[in-house]
Amino acid sequence: MRVIAGSAKGRTLKAVPGKSTRPTTDKVKESIFNIIGPYFDGGIVLDLFAGTGGLAIEALSRGMEYGIFIDHSKQSIETIRKNVATTNLIDRVEIYHNDAMRALKKLQKREVTFDLVFLDPPYRMKILEEILLFLTEHRLLNDQAIIVTEHDTKYKFQNIDQIEELEQVKDVTYGDIGITIFRYNLNK
Repeated sequence: MRVIAGSAKGRTLKAVPGKSTRPTTDKVKESIFNIIGPYFDGGIVLDLFAGTGGLAIEALSRGMEYGIFIDHSKQSIETIRKNVATTNLIDRVEIYHNDAMRALKKLQKREVTFDLVFLDPPYRMKILEEILLFLTEHRLLNDQAIIVTEHDTKYKFQNIDQIEELEQVKDVTYGDIGITIFRYNLNK
């Protein structure tokens, strides 16, 4: 794994030891950034099931100004710390060892809002819609924010139509990986 573009281009990222995470491959990561835009002009990124932190690190390298990384695994948190240090991004991040929903509630209390969100929970957790609903109901997203979800290709969003402010931008598959990208439209 490596940073593909931007200020940290070419830097190698460490993987989380063991088989508890499945890092987004460089090929899939490059495809995601081709879809959502190759470079950014500021904004805050949230990587909620951060794993290695590779997606948010890529976004920071490409111009996001600040990132919040959250993961429930201590090994992931240590890996993220090493990866942001390797990429010289440590002064532009917050890293939290926490449960996803508990972390979102804390961010809501702080009134933090995001321009880009990565949601890549373990495939056995079927909570993408719950998280999307929380993000929209509690106004944790800025207008036109992009939400990138990574899931098993068999995963189907059941009640996403009930979240009026979300527009599905793209739905693609790479082998057994499904990527669904949404845009948050506050004025919808």
